[in-house]
Amino acid sequence: MRDGRDMFNTILIANRGEIACRVMETARRMGVATVAVYSDADAGAKHVTMADKAVHIGGSAPANSYLRGDAIIEAALATGAQGIHPGYGFLSENPDFVEAVEAAGLTFIGPSADAIRAMGLKDAAKALMEKAGVPVVPGYHGDNQDDAHLAQAAEEVGYPVLIKAVAGGGGKGMRLVEQAEDFAAGLASARGEARTAFGNDAVLIEKFVTAPRHIEVQVFGDGTSAVHLFERDCSLQRRHQKVIEEAPAPGMTEEMRAAMGNAAVRAAEAIGYKGAGTVEFIVDGTGGGTGGLRPDGFWFMEMNTRLQVEHPVTEMITGVDLVEWQLRVASGEALPKAQENLTITGHAFEARIYAEDVPKGFLPATGTLTHLEFPAGARADSGVRAGDTISPWYDPMIAKLIVHGVTREAALSQMERALRWTDVGGTTTNISFLSALCGQGDFAAGRVDTGLIDRNIDTLAPDPVACTKARSLAALTALGLEAGTGADGGFVMWTPLKRRIEMTHLGEPVVVEVSVAGPDAFDVTMDGAAHRVERSGGLWWVDDTKVLARVHHAGQEVTVFWGNGYRFLLADPLERGSEAEGGGNLIAAPMPGLVKALFASAGQEVTKGDRLAILEAMKMEHALLATRDGVVEEVLAEEGAQVEEGAALIRLTEEPE
Repeated sequence: MRDGRDMFNTILIANRGEIACRVMETARRMGVATVAVYSDADAGAKHVTMADKAVHIGGSAPANSYLRGDAIIEAALATGAQGIHPGYGFLSENPDFVEAVEAAGLTFIGPSADAIRAMGLKDAAKALMEKAGVPVVPGYHGDNQDDAHLAQAAEEVGYPVLIKAVAGGGGKGMRLVEQAEDFAAGLASARGEARTAFGNDAVLIEKFVTAPRHIEVQVFGDGTSAVHLFERDCSLQRRHQKVIEEAPAPGMTEEMRAAMGNAAVRAAEAIGYKGAGTVEFIVDGTGGGTGGLRPDGFWFMEMNTRLQVEHPVTEMITGVDLVEWQLRVASGEALPKAQENLTITGHAFEARIYAEDVPKGFLPATGTLTHLEFPAGARADSGVRAGDTISPWYDPMIAKLIVHGVTREAALSQMERALRWTDVGGTTTNISFLSALCGQGDFAAGRVDTGLIDRNIDTLAPDPVACTKARSLAALTALGLEAGTGADGGFVMWTPLKRRIEMTHLGEPVVVEVSVAGPDAFDVTMDGAAHRVERSGGLWWVDDTKVLARVHHAGQEVTVFWGNGYRFLLADPLERGSEAEGGGNLIAAPMPGLVKALFASAGQEVTKGDRLAILEAMKMEHALLATRDGVVEEVLAEEGAQVEEGAALIRLTEEPE
């Protein structure tokens, strides 16, 4: 334990990826040495190379490495670390781990085990907050879990209601019930999911807030008193996961900010909170976003007893390094600033860039990053580099892109530009989706709520289609002509050289013919379109118009970065097209992952849409469904098996002709 006389000499970061790198950057600036821990899959990871020391702690699965508290503590003791920073996720909110760290004579850079326990169960936390004078959503969070009692409680609260697992998180064990006749089915479904996910099927009932906004307040305590560092709006969500966050919240009034900030401080002080934490509120946004916030229209939802993924937007508007505050307070220093000395400057946004296939329901993607470049003028917190692989074992985040502007409009314009100039090659990403979201009318106007993305998913989710100009640049790059031909490089016997290239884009064939018109000029034709493309001064010119596009070629893939990232796959002349073995009879793994559960057996009759298996990958569960009516011929995988992308899991019998 620290006595306040000295800053840490060395700390261990019990995490990976961008948060481990983020903590290391501040520690390095403060002269504090860092120790990384890593799994088999992370042996060459960015956080490992950044650290002063690194210790291998086990296999790729989190249960075999980053969730092994004993191995992490042993690594800290062996390397001379005095403190352990938990980051977020993994063991960051595990009170038993906190106690084990302190029992080993080390400092946990975060709250006490008691504080974590106090906020760990939603029902107990709500009761505690009511006692502290923090407004809570009307509902029932008592011990009586009898079906009839819960149904009566829902009637008293008034429909629509939310059934929520008391030990829940990330939307698991949560069901919206809009009318009484659906309550029993919703309760059974929520309990079943909660039992599987948390080993605890207890639930609570809450009034469902129409047009809800998710606004959270950053707090920081020293164990006795606390301050707040204002609010963040995290209403833009898909599947209960945040997508773009901003600070301050649009439409926030000084009266509302004071009420929320004071409530958050009361919450932190009620549990003797020490370190960085976030108090999350559900807010009634029915008044239309910018004009709809009322001091009596917000309610406590939960408290995250750790640093948050979206903490950089708070840092941008306050000028505070929250990790530095964590290290200072954990080493025994007082809170660096009093409440009256904390102010807001400008506006900030954070966009989470993931390897995921948005049109396929935000399906996580894997792949090796052949190219990775972020724009100047934006902060990019990332745990990967070009050449790194997006692993199926962990969250597929590539980076957090953060911008700051004088006004909300200026900051949003900066975010749109930053996304256009973020180049990622080698995997599918959500960048185009994020760009479309930034341009969505309601979001641009500050009219946000948690249902915005779902309401507009048809216009936000589709992959952008490359125009013939972008296809021309892809063809030239595929032919190795992206830098021009050089003097006389494109002529043979005084006749312009012509080439034909075949590619696919979004699964559709693209056939392009290129004729060299000069050392750095090309005539490109396809599908009735024709363009003159020239290379001059390191820039592309298409039909005499300057084009600020970038291109990247790796293996059989070409990417054109021009507003969006357009991916093209090159045809292999030695490859023979053939239908995948088994055709529509096979249920295959859409990505590498763990076979969590199988619901099929040989001889079983199935109907199209039946759930046949669950694949766990990248911290998410994916249901694999029957593609047609039929009979299971054989099950080709076992529960608990780790499988590669494309692996056959279940085979159906051949359909009769």
